[in-house]
Amino acid sequence: LLMVGAPGAGKTMLARRLAGILPPLTREEAVDVTRVWSAAGLHDPQSGLMERRAFRAPHHTASRAALVGGGAALRPGEVSLAHHGVLFLDELPEFSRDVLEALRQPLEEGQIVISRRTGTSIFPADCTLVAAMNPCPCGYLGHPEKACRCSAASVARYRARVSGPLLDRIDALIEVPPLTLAAL
Repeated sequence: LLMVGAPGAGKTMLARRLAGILPPLTREEAVDVTRVWSAAGLHDPQSGLMERRAFRAPHHTASRAALVGGGAALRPGEVSLAHHGVLFLDELPEFSRDVLEALRQPLEEGQIVISRRTGTSIFPADCTLVAAMNPCPCGYLGHPEKACRCSAASVARYRARVSGPLLDRIDALIEVPPLTLAAL
């Protein structure tokens, strides 16, 4: 899901609510999620199985290893920590292009394969990707009350930061229009 709208339109709020309306984890899903979080060192074994679907929202400055996993210890990344949950990428065009391109394989296959000299690790990565972006660099293209100050060329460059192959993996694009105080 990709939401496009001006700052303050409610994109982040909507994304944060999604994990809460998804059905509860099945026992099998809970085991899978608990394994991933344990491998990352983020789950206390004394607390039993994870019960809630994860909502992960890495900052747009996150590295490739942070998002897909890796590093010297081959830890799972955000896409695996969001397994059976929601991975939210706010300000999608602000993420590094190589970071976004690294998401293509896990989004397609539901898993991430990380190979190093010491071996190969396969982490599950079957998550719901939710992304948000502004319609233009300033955020106000098409806004009913605020004027956009972006040139057509800067709007095109901004939108081109998200590659076609990544957009092909997005099933729904919705516009989130700003609501005026009167409309609320």
